[in-house]
Amino acid sequence: MPSPPPPSPCPPPFGAHAHAPKGTVLMVTDFFFPNTGGVEQHVYHLSQCLMEAGYRLVVLTHAYTPSTTTTSLKIGARDGGAHLPGRSNTTRGGVRYLTNGLKVYYIPKRAFYKQNVFPTLFASFRLIRTILVRERVDVVHCHQAFSVLAHEATLCARTLAMPVVFTDHSLFGFSDTSSILTNKLLKFTLCDASAVICVSHTSKENTVLRACCKPTSVFVVPNAVDATRFTPPASNEPAQEGIITVVVVSRLVYRKGADLLRYVIPIVCARHARVRFIIAGDGDKRPSLEQAVRAHGLEGRVTFTGALEHSAVMKVMRSGTVFLNCSLTEAFCMAIVEAAACGLVVVSTDVGGVREVLPPPLLTLSASTHPESIADALTAAMARVHDLETGEYVGHRVPRLSKQELHEFVRQSYDWRHVASRTEVVYAKACRQASSSDLLERLQRYALCGPVAGPIFACVAVVAHMYACFLEWCIPACSIEAARTYAPTTTTVS
Repeated sequence: MPSPPPPSPCPPPFGAHAHAPKGTVLMVTDFFFPNTGGVEQHVYHLSQCLMEAGYRLVVLTHAYTPSTTTTSLKIGARDGGAHLPGRSNTTRGGVRYLTNGLKVYYIPKRAFYKQNVFPTLFASFRLIRTILVRERVDVVHCHQAFSVLAHEATLCARTLAMPVVFTDHSLFGFSDTSSILTNKLLKFTLCDASAVICVSHTSKENTVLRACCKPTSVFVVPNAVDATRFTPPASNEPAQEGIITVVVVSRLVYRKGADLLRYVIPIVCARHARVRFIIAGDGDKRPSLEQAVRAHGLEGRVTFTGALEHSAVMKVMRSGTVFLNCSLTEAFCMAIVEAAACGLVVVSTDVGGVREVLPPPLLTLSASTHPESIADALTAAMARVHDLETGEYVGHRVPRLSKQELHEFVRQSYDWRHVASRTEVVYAKACRQASSSDLLERLQRYALCGPVAGPIFACVAVVAHMYACFLEWCIPACSIEAARTYAPTTTTVS
């Protein structure tokens, strides 16, 4: 069966566009501003740095209404106020331009479940094809394993013989029903992707096992942090009266360890009279956590701030001494890096890729996810800063980096420009690999996905191929007008 005709006139090779010396990249995900989170920050900052490096970036996501927009915990967009998209109770639809002319398509599909659109195979195929042709896209970069739009865009782009890079940001299990279904869908998508990016080596191992893809096609590119937004206080002196403030910045949900936190807080408060907790974030576990605090009479020692705007997160972190992460699973915990950039001593459960985030002297890991073990790790970390009996500051007697030195280490180690340069290498390899792929090769790869799933995947690919040929006959690519390029005054991204 012949391959569908490429967009006509045929787009030039990767990097040959006059308006974008290094090519045009389409970022696709269900998770983007005005909703906020780790994926949203990653897509935005990576896009800004790739634009700075000479690429043209376009983002494809679904429309947002006030009912589907969540209040920000950490807003990652750079702003002066006017063009920051991360506001709650906002509506986003159509085409918008963000900082430095980052073009965003908010296609008319509503969020169905946890910010994902309703899963379909071909409902968005025509619209995605039109955007790919109109924007003269060279590389499609999809994000997050449970993003429906990412999987649909991968199918469409590979049907049109375009290179696809897929970034997996999370860890998944293998036994529960949702993980089994997600892993099978990921296997369908990644067996045809040109290249895969994971945010840690642990995440790479997890993805390779889940999707049964070749390890040689999976690359590790970590997240980064905007160090200009997370800086330590000017003074290294501890809080007055020997108070040790433990800061928790997280969604209060099961996978983030909110159930563990409700047991850790009473244990630590019973051991140390000078410890206070600040819990920033919201979620379905917040009522049970507040109930546990009231049951132990700790209302005066535990403060709940609720969900915070991005600027307030740094203020909360700077008011603390120790940062605590109780997550049950993490591919790469950006909150740990942000806390370290603010000069906090970091304590975390030893799960997922957390061990890869900071070197051992800068990160205290609990021996297990048992509350007593986490409390022991907190005690050890606090002992590095204060004498727990007298409240005397003893940081000068314990070898450790100063807050400014720790911030400088994070700034140099986790730079978005480094992430962008490593992503460029993956793009180049993806383009070389995708240039020789055709339908027969794709069907052969799908056939290896299992005796039952393989034929089903192959049938989906054939139907997508036939649909692409039909669309080319009805709406030839040459009849789709190329989008005009917006060239704003460049704002430097730190």
